[in-house]
Amino acid sequence: CQCRTQQHMLTLVACSQEEKLWHAMKLSAGVLGTALLIVTALVNSVSWYVHSIWDILGHFWQTTWLKFYCLFGGKESTIFLLGAALVPGLAFWCFNGILMVADVTGKPTFITRYRIQLGKNDPVDTKKLRQAIYTALCNQFFISFPMLVPMFYIMKWWGNTFSKELPTFRWFLVELIVFTLIEEILFYYTHRLVHHPLLYKHIHKKHHEWTAPIGVVSIYAHPVEHIFSNTLPVMTGPMVMGSHIVSIAAWFSLALVTTSISHCGYHLPLLPSPEFHDFHHLKFNQCYGVLGVLDYLHGTDTVFRQSKAYERHRVLLSLTPLSESIPEVPKKAE
Repeated sequence: CQCRTQQHMLTLVACSQEEKLWHAMKLSAGVLGTALLIVTALVNSVSWYVHSIWDILGHFWQTTWLKFYCLFGGKESTIFLLGAALVPGLAFWCFNGILMVADVTGKPTFITRYRIQLGKNDPVDTKKLRQAIYTALCNQFFISFPMLVPMFYIMKWWGNTFSKELPTFRWFLVELIVFTLIEEILFYYTHRLVHHPLLYKHIHKKHHEWTAPIGVVSIYAHPVEHIFSNTLPVMTGPMVMGSHIVSIAAWFSLALVTTSISHCGYHLPLLPSPEFHDFHHLKFNQCYGVLGVLDYLHGTDTVFRQSKAYERHRVLLSLTPLSESIPEVPKKAE
């Protein structure tokens, strides 16, 4: 009788466990199913909104481009000059103008907290700054702008650079990837070339006068370097792709602002990390490229990868400077 009771109890326990398991499975299926439906609905909604915004923006830019095109009577040389020279030039000097205020005055103080090389350019040497501005302007007006003349005829030869129809945003993204890869390859190898002892003393040493760079120093260089290492790597992509003048204007502006960020000396929130190229100015023989891909393949970033700068080489998503959250190791501790 006692055995039967124990067997009955075991049966009840087993049934209870099966019921709990079945209930848990139904609950999990219900939760997962509901979550899947919600996620699917959200994805569809977001996709619809993105597609709608995409269409609206595409229509807006197309209409704006046609108005601009008609405003200048379709005169290709004027349109090219404005798109390839004026727009990127304004983007460069507006961005660097803001940075130079902080460099010279040390204000606003919240920006100076994000300085990478603490104690450097605090404030910047105004005599060196004037020389950098003068050289940058000379490089723009006497090298970059004249180089746009042969580029204009190459782009005109392609035939679609001044089309009344803008490229799609998807195609511009494809172009942007190609532009970036071409720039990475050309800049890396030309940059390493000017670091050769035979060339460094006569050409690249000028750029490295700034061991703690500032934004405008991005185009502070010897004329030969500015042609082959600064300008041609950026110009080659659009010429290879036969890009529209609007794509060229956007790419040139993006390239100038990005290189200014790489040289600015501040690791600011939400902006690309300048730690990689700042480390190059500090050490000279590391981090030659833009993306760092070729540096990794050639082993020219090994010292950088062992440094605190590498730990800080990411987009800052908080207001706390990375120099505070990831400080350098005191020399005594080393």
